[in-house]
Formats: sequence, C-alpha cells, structure tokens
Amino acid sequence: MKAEIHPDYHMITVKMTDGTEYQTRSTWGKEGDTMTLDIDPTSHPAWTGGSSRLMDTGGRVSKFKNKYAGLGF
Repeated sequence: MKAEIHPDYHMITVKMTDGTEYQTRSTWGKEGDTMTLDIDPTSHPAWTGGSSRLMDTGGRVSKFKNKYAGLGF
C-alpha cells in the first residue's frame, strides 16, 4: 500500500435521535467530535415499519404546503 494516502481513522461520538450516544472509529471529523444524526434506525420509517414519522426540521414540508395550499395538495 502507498504510504500517507489513507485518511486519519480516529474515535468519534455518535448521538442518535433519541439522545443515546456511542463511541466508534471513523474518518469523519476530528478526534473527539460528535456526529448528531437527524435520521437513524430508531426513527426512519423503513426500519420502524412506518410507525414513526419523520420530523420536518428544515421546514421544507410546511414551505411546500404553504406554497401550494390552494391547489389541493
């Protein structure tokens, strides 16, 4: 293998949508950074059988509804 071409592999903290955290090794961010997930297996409809609803954190759904409110969408 070529030397010095691989990214730094270090420990980070991953924070799930329900607030639980765990430590893992990753090339994301820097040593000790925290990755906060918007969607994870505890909240995504594909993994929960559709019983969980996605939250509109960016306001895109409400923006769409306001824009096309009179068109029957």
